[in-house]
Amino acid sequence: MRVLIADKFEQSGIDGLKAAGCEVEFSPDLSGDTLTAAILERRPDVLIVRGTSVTAPMLEAGSLSLVVRAGAGYNTIDLAAASRLGIYVSNCPGKNSIAVAELVFALILALDRRVVDNVESLRAGRWNKKEFSKARGLFGRTLGLLGYGEIGRETARRAHAFGMRVVVWSRRFATGSALPDRDDPIELLPTPDAVAEQADILSLHLALTPETRHFVNGPLLKKLKRGSLVINTARGEIIEASALEAALREGHISAGLDVFPDEPSAAVANWMSPLAALPNVIGTHHVGGSTDQAQEAIAVETVRIVTAFKTTGQVPNVVNLAVRTPATHTLVVRHRDRPGVLAHVFDRLRGGQINVQETENVIFEGAEAAIARIDLDAAPSQQLLDAIASGNPDILDLRVVLIP
Repeated sequence: MRVLIADKFEQSGIDGLKAAGCEVEFSPDLSGDTLTAAILERRPDVLIVRGTSVTAPMLEAGSLSLVVRAGAGYNTIDLAAASRLGIYVSNCPGKNSIAVAELVFALILALDRRVVDNVESLRAGRWNKKEFSKARGLFGRTLGLLGYGEIGRETARRAHAFGMRVVVWSRRFATGSALPDRDDPIELLPTPDAVAEQADILSLHLALTPETRHFVNGPLLKKLKRGSLVINTARGEIIEASALEAALREGHISAGLDVFPDEPSAAVANWMSPLAALPNVIGTHHVGGSTDQAQEAIAVETVRIVTAFKTTGQVPNVVNLAVRTPATHTLVVRHRDRPGVLAHVFDRLRGGQINVQETENVIFEGAEAAIARIDLDAAPSQQLLDAIASGNPDILDLRVVLIP
């Protein structure tokens, strides 16, 4: 199996892929047209990236079967194109959660204690203890979290250690599709606005989707108390940039940002941001998950994903499989385990213009008989069922079940 790594990646991960029998090419500087050309020329089966964008032309260029995002977020990969082409997209959720949570508190403390201003003053030869002795501190203050996945959970644990109150809004909790662990030191609130109203510090932990783009907008920012801190280590597009800039220029809030809506895709670039230039903003270079510990964990998970695909054909952590297919009925076929039985069934379904969505064939002990469950996008007629049943002597029984 040929693997192309088009981004930074740990040597331990490269060694692990080679040990699994993969042919590995490590080209971390590939991006854009050069990456498209490399996929076309080298025909890798698997592409591994971190922040590098994976576009439709790249996916269409070669014979990729799997794209692994060596990290959690996958908004830089064209999922629609990958799904259209039948290419798996997988990620490594939770492996950099602690690293990002640590940066959240680095940004909070740096803002509260004005660490950057302190350093700049000292480097300029100025001593001003009177000015920099002013800080509110974290103990007893309220941290508001929008989103509560692995990173949000790790952030809450650290906030609890600082003696902070933690209030949370999560779409999963709001819809009742999940509940927090009993041991989580949090209070659930019903709306994002309620979190903003109570928070001294608002930290964002939402995945970027069409629904969460500009989720934090002007009206929500106005709910924050004057002097509040906004921390974004998720994705820049989650905050409406113009609204954030307006609130910052008014002096209503301060912000610690690891991500920006228009940040460069290249690792090194000349770039100016109107947000990063503001005096009440401190920023980092989208490095939330970039600790040695996190990258080693991600490398291990990436090797596990590729190895599973190579040895079993199954892919852990796939993010672009259909939650629900267009199937409306299941055809259940009990049959002898003989060559040609399922080929006969599929041929008759094709003649009836019925599409197969998913198939499972379970073999009984002794490998004499099996049951096939075949999800269909329409109900087969009785005439078609009779043709299937009578057309092969190894079919023992069949019935149709309506998919709820």
